[in-house]
Amino acid sequence: MYNRSIYINEIKKYLNKPVIKVITGIRRSGKSCLLQMIINCLDVDQKQILYINKESLEFDHIKNYKDLYQFTKQYFDKTDGNCYLFVDEIQEIIQWEKAIVSFVSSAAIDIFITGSNAHLLSSEIATLISGRYIEIPVYTLSFQEFLMFRNRKNEDRFSEFNNYIQYGGFPAIHHFDLKENTIYQYISSLYDTIILKDVVKRNNVRNVRLLENIYKYIFDNTGNIFSAKRISDFLKSKKISVSLETVQNYISYFISTYAIHKVQRYDIKGKRFLELYEKYYAGDIGLRHALIGYNKEDISGILENIVYLELKRRNYYVYIGKIGNNEIDFIAERENKKIYIQVCYLLESQKTIEKEFSSLMMIEDNYPKYVISMDTFLSDDYNGVIRKNLIDFLLEE
Repeated sequence: MYNRSIYINEIKKYLNKPVIKVITGIRRSGKSCLLQMIINCLDVDQKQILYINKESLEFDHIKNYKDLYQFTKQYFDKTDGNCYLFVDEIQEIIQWEKAIVSFVSSAAIDIFITGSNAHLLSSEIATLISGRYIEIPVYTLSFQEFLMFRNRKNEDRFSEFNNYIQYGGFPAIHHFDLKENTIYQYISSLYDTIILKDVVKRNNVRNVRLLENIYKYIFDNTGNIFSAKRISDFLKSKKISVSLETVQNYISYFISTYAIHKVQRYDIKGKRFLELYEKYYAGDIGLRHALIGYNKEDISGILENIVYLELKRRNYYVYIGKIGNNEIDFIAERENKKIYIQVCYLLESQKTIEKEFSSLMMIEDNYPKYVISMDTFLSDDYNGVIRKNLIDFLLEE
C-alpha cells in the first residue's frame, strides 16, 4: 500500500478535530485505502476504532441511520479514550446524516466517511452538517503517483507517460500487467458498476442505451466546447428521440458519480460566467478509453484532460476562458493565486505557436501565463508567456 501523502497530510490536519472528514471521489480512486492508512497512523487500542465498509456483506445489516447509530453506540459502549468511526461508501446508508450529526453533537467520536456520489453533500445534507465537515476530494493517480506505483524513477518518465495517457490512473490497474485488453476490461467492469449502481438504480433510469449514447458523445468530445442541446441535436440526427431535459438530467447523473467533470466558461473581458457551452473531462482518462477506445488522434483532448485533473489535485478552482473570439484552455485560481494555461501537443509550426500564444497575450493582467506542450527542447519565453514541458509540469512539487 503506497502512501498517498498529498491526501494523508491533508486529512491529518483535522485528526482529533470536531469536524467530519468527508472523503469524496470516483469509485476505485483509493478512498478505502486512505481510510486504512489513517487507521494505521492511529496509536490507540483497536477497540477505539470502528471501520464499516458498506461494500462488505459483513455490514449489510446497517441499512439506515438507526442501524448505524445503534451499532456504533453499542460498539463504543464503555470504551475509554478517543473513539474513531470510519464509514466507507456511506451513501449506501439511508439518511446516514442523522446518525452522524448525532455523534458530532453528543459524543467524543472522530468521524471519517467516504462517498462516491456528489449527492453525499447535497444542499439538504450540507445544511444539516453545515460548519461541521471538511471535504477532501480524492482523484485517481497523478503521474507522479503513477511512477511510484510502477516503481519507476523520473528517468523513466518519458516512456512511462505513454502508459499513463493510455491506461490512466486507477490505482488497481497496477495489480495487472499493463496490457490493453486486461486493463480496459477491468475499467469497463468499473464503468458498469458506476452506470448500473450509481446512475441507473439510484435514479430509476429506464433507457440505459440512451444513457450510454450520451456518455459516449461526451467522452468522444473531450476538450471540445459544446452544450446539452448539441448532444440532443446529434442524437436526433441519428433518429434517436430525446428531450433536452433528459439529456441534461443524464449528464447531471454522471457528474454526480465524479466520472465526468463539467467546466464552465468565463468571459475574461466581461468578467462573468457564460451560461451556454462548456467542456467536459473524464474523471480518469482510462475510463474514457475503456468506453470508446484509445485513439492517438485524440491526443490534444487527452492531454487537456490530464492537465485539468492535475490542477484539481492541486486544489485549484478551474474554468475555461473566453477573450474576444479566442479561447483559453484553463484559468485556475487558488487563494490569491491565478494562472492561465494553454495546452497543446507540439508547437510544430509558426501557425500553432501564434494560435496558442496570441490568446494569452490578449490578457492584460500580470498573472502567470503558460503554454504547456510535449516539446522537450523549449526556447525562451515568448512575449512574457512561459513555455513548459507537460511532463515537467506534472512532476512539479
